[in-house]
Order: sequence, then structure tokens, then C-alpha cells
Amino acid sequence: MQGYKVAVVGATGAVGQEMIRIVEQRKFPVREMRFVASERSKGKILKFLGEDVEVENLSEFSFRGIDIVLSSPGASVSKEYVPRAVKEGAIVIDNTSAFRMEPDVPLVVPEVNPHAIGKHKGLIANPNCSTIQLVVVLKPIREEAGIKRIVISTYQAASGAGSPAMEELREQTRSSLAGEDVEAKVLPSRIAFNVFPHIDVFLDNGYTKEEMKLVDETRKIMEDDSIRITATAARVPVFIGHSESVNVETEKNLEPAEARKILSEAPGIVVVDEPSKDKYPVPVDSAGMDEVFVGRIRKDESIENGLNLWIVSDNLRKGAALNAVQIAENL
Repeated sequence: MQGYKVAVVGATGAVGQEMIRIVEQRKFPVREMRFVASERSKGKILKFLGEDVEVENLSEFSFRGIDIVLSSPGASVSKEYVPRAVKEGAIVIDNTSAFRMEPDVPLVVPEVNPHAIGKHKGLIANPNCSTIQLVVVLKPIREEAGIKRIVISTYQAASGAGSPAMEELREQTRSSLAGEDVEAKVLPSRIAFNVFPHIDVFLDNGYTKEEMKLVDETRKIMEDDSIRITATAARVPVFIGHSESVNVETEKNLEPAEARKILSEAPGIVVVDEPSKDKYPVPVDSAGMDEVFVGRIRKDESIENGLNLWIVSDNLRKGAALNAVQIAENL
């Protein structure tokens, strides 16, 4: 029988569920599918291609005979089990931050650096969701005009913090509209009808870990530590779809019309840029879509070679699950 033995770790989570859907939709050649999660999910029944598959306990699971692991259980869990999975012969595509910056672990976006996949030693890291959509757009710009500096502001959906954060947004919205008190339990601040600049923990340099992921991961994927990058990451009351306002200083001049043409011809990108007709990317339109959307492409008139961009993508799909499956397809 043809196909691969695949295990989805973190199968009951938001990203895990999306991975399962995408494997089905893209007809990835699966001979046997296994679903793995924490002990509290053991015995739960999930569907795959119309069949019932029972969720297994990660702490008891053997990876012997598994070809590919699609993994999104949280960084601390990945650190514990991924080395065991690799030792037992599986190739792990890990969606957590646990191994992304390890020098010998490829950090891959297939539209950007597919060559890095071949360097794996049993483990390939999936970048952060906000990094993925950023570098897909930056690559063709860099190839055409070079990049000196990037200033990024993100507007990230609640789903980036998982299913509990999405439910908190629902409950807080209901409570707010009913005139009831709103309490933040999952996220650090109220999310309903609010925006706050706090994603992940604050570091000693004043940035959050999420902001430094954008800096460090972009440089690693592009294999260029000379690019100057700064970022501010904010959480917004959106369920699915991260947005980014990106200012790029290029080495050579790149006119907006030329940038639109280059980006429209690049893989994985859709240009939506007719502001006179109120056409620009928005999170609602990106939900459930595979592509990265870019618009509001215009000159930065404050510097000699600068462009402003607005980038939107489904953070659960291209920002996590789809990218992982694309890596598996490249394998």
C-alpha cells in the first residue's frame, strides 16, 4: 500500500485540527493516520477521511514506524518528546518555538527557502505565524532590490493564542454587549473591543518574545544577519487572520508599480491593491485561504528607497498548518 504513516501531535488543538483538514484537502498520501495529544484527550474520537480515529496519549506513544510527524503541542511539550520521536526514526515538522533557532535545525517556508529542507537531521522547524506571511512577501522584494531595514507592526488574531483565547473573545464580546463585567483569564488583557501590545512574555530588552521571533526568524530564513529589523506586536479582537503593517527600506529603488508586478508573479501571494475602490487585504477575507495577501503598496516618502506594505494571512492555515504540510510535501 502506498503512502506514509503520519502522526499529528496536538491533534485536538486549533492548529492540529487545521493540519488534519489540510492533509485531507491536499490529498497528502497517507497510508496510516495517528492522532496524538495529552492524556486528557486520550480516547477522544476524531475524523479522518470519514473514518473514526482514536486520540492516543503522547506520553505512551511510540514513534517507531512513523514516517512524518506534524507537531503543534506547545514548546515545552515539543522539547520533551521531539528528540525521542527523531531517535525512533520519524521526521518531525514542529510548529512550536522550541527548536526554531537551533543552528542545525532548518527553519523553512517552502516559497522562500525550500533548499533548507534537505539539511534536516530528522527535525524541521515551522516558523512563527507572523514570520511566515512576512517572509513570503519579502523574498521577491529582496531578490529584486535588496533589503536594508524592516519596521513591522502586527495586528494579530486571538486564534494565535489558541482555542481558549478564541473562546475568551466570544465570551467577552457577549458580556460586553450585555453590559456585564469582562474578565481576562486566558489573555493578559481584555480582548473584546480592545487592542493591546502584548504577545508572549516581555524580555529584558523591552521587546516581547513574539517581536524578537520576527527579528531572529526572518534573519535566519533569509540567511542574512545584516538586515536591520524592529517590530511591535499587538493583539486585536479578530478571530482568524493576522495583519501586518510593514515598512521596507530597500538597497535599490523599487517603484510601487514594479513591486506590485513582482509580488503578483511570486508563488503564494495575491495582490489586492485598489484603494480607490476600497480593495485591500482584510483578515475576514483571508480566513480559510492558502495565500498571503498584500496591498496598500506605496512609497515611503520619508526615505530614499522605501516601501509601505499591508500583509494579511490566515494564521492557522498558511501561518501554521499549511506551511507544515507544504514542508511534508517537499520532503
